[in-house]
Amino acid sequence: MPFQIRNFVIIAHVDHGKSTFADRLLEITATIPGRKMREQYLDQMELERERGITIKMAPVRMSYVMDGVEYLLHLIDTPGHSDFSYEVSRALVAVEGAVLLVDATQGIQAQTLANFRSAKKAGLEIVGAINKVDLFEEDDPRLLKSREGLAKLLECQEYEIFLVSGKTGKGVKELLEAIIRKTPPPQPPPIAINTKDSGKHSRGLIFDSFYDDHKGVVASVRVFDGSFDGRSTVYLLGTGTEAHIKEVGYFAPELKKLSTPLEAGMIGYIATGIRNPEAVRIGDTIAVMPQGRSEIPPPLHGYQEPNPVVFVSFYPEESDDFESLEKGLQKLKLNDSALSITPDQNELLGRGFKVGFLGRLHFEITADRLRQEFGVATVNTFPSVLYRIRTKGAWAEIVKPEDLPESYEEIWEPMVRISIFLPPPDLANIFHLYQRFRMVDIETRTAGDRAEVTARMPLAELISDFDDQLKSITAGFSSFSYELGEYEKTDIVRMDVLVSGNLVPGLSRFFPKGTYEKEGRKMIERLKKVLPRQQFAQPIQAIAQNKVIAREDIPALRKDVTGYLYGGDRTRKMKLWKKQQRGKKRLKERSEAKITPEVFRELLKK
Repeated sequence: MPFQIRNFVIIAHVDHGKSTFADRLLEITATIPGRKMREQYLDQMELERERGITIKMAPVRMSYVMDGVEYLLHLIDTPGHSDFSYEVSRALVAVEGAVLLVDATQGIQAQTLANFRSAKKAGLEIVGAINKVDLFEEDDPRLLKSREGLAKLLECQEYEIFLVSGKTGKGVKELLEAIIRKTPPPQPPPIAINTKDSGKHSRGLIFDSFYDDHKGVVASVRVFDGSFDGRSTVYLLGTGTEAHIKEVGYFAPELKKLSTPLEAGMIGYIATGIRNPEAVRIGDTIAVMPQGRSEIPPPLHGYQEPNPVVFVSFYPEESDDFESLEKGLQKLKLNDSALSITPDQNELLGRGFKVGFLGRLHFEITADRLRQEFGVATVNTFPSVLYRIRTKGAWAEIVKPEDLPESYEEIWEPMVRISIFLPPPDLANIFHLYQRFRMVDIETRTAGDRAEVTARMPLAELISDFDDQLKSITAGFSSFSYELGEYEKTDIVRMDVLVSGNLVPGLSRFFPKGTYEKEGRKMIERLKKVLPRQQFAQPIQAIAQNKVIAREDIPALRKDVTGYLYGGDRTRKMKLWKKQQRGKKRLKERSEAKITPEVFRELLKK
């Protein structure tokens, strides 16, 4: 039976049921045997199951027969959180169709719109679906309103919006068949080959990769031209690397080796055997050229390199783990090309790495993956952003407050344009957030049964606890998305923390000029609560603009060295007390301001 190929993604706001909906597709197509099926099957990472969110895109091949034709369906399940939008953008280039899923209980949310615009820009055929309809009667006004809103967004008729339940499977088969009918077959390459050998090359786009101890770097590819088999010699156009393929296969979703080639239009994997993770880049073109031909084919249209916006320095808890940390980060970067990694040094914490992320959640996930997947316990600094500093007409970029020069003229910080969706009654509750998070150019409008607030705010404020505060005051019934904006001149102050007179690298912060004294007092009070007591007294100071703005003292632990003496001359007790004082003084002189990982994590909260 001849087969046809359809490639599509599932896109949605976080927690709108993508992974559960994907489970039903796996069941209908008998991709996963019933005895092996489990909830959220495509979420293979332990961390995804712990947090209940999709972190990595998950490709899988399914087979389905409709009207006497067998279809090979390549599905890519994508994350919903805005921090992982780069994962979504890579998946969109590898497919021709998309299912836009909306939770019937929440309606259109911020990331729904962001994903829709991205899919539209990529030229995909989009099929709309309302999920979780098992929670409503068919004529429930809320369900009908959600359907009406999605139809308006997609500019289609309401009957073209499918009502499905990822939990019960209702309507999923009908939606799957609509996907097959509406998604176009694999399209030609984004950039055509303009050579005399047009069509004789084999090219694939690398949209993801990971490392296997036996297979080396395994590249996830969408084949656009020709075919790849286990005997091919391939070239990576971006790095000029040559490799002999160990095997080719597809995602089932586990790796499944193919005895036949990966043909044009297919999505699968190529085990390159390459041991150097730096040699394989996301967005690179992998190509096979027939023997005797020296022409190098032009690269496929790749991806725009992501720009990290949040920077955190990581240091191993134990200095002996530095190499393990380095290897762990290299392997994570292979699987997550949005990371940027550069060496770093800290006086107290030793050698480490400054790592760039796409957001606060991206940073937290990476720290957890280092611990779970590579067994590396780390200490990290406060998340920071990239500031631009002007000094005597010259410009410099810094991330760490400790790098701020003594004399400078201006500081510029990155801004974001944020869009918040929330129930109209909660509008009154978020007004106090405007000043706290330095929001400006605030506009409010009605978007269906939701209110939308747009504003500009500093990126540094967004990566603090903005998400937590917003969820708190709206009881979780809110969402937001954002886009990076331009840099703007700002008036912020560097604040340092001293423990026992020693500067603690990593605790320095930038604060707005109007709030740095208040924030300094809060930090010192919190630090006093979380720092363990020592055998000597510890003064804790916050310093800004060459003055102490806050101070607390942690009293010394006291041991009764005279407890075993009864009666007699007081002179013996005085000698023991003085000896104790001298010992504490020597201990204090040799001590360092050591901040444990637990203290750092506690202080990460705003």
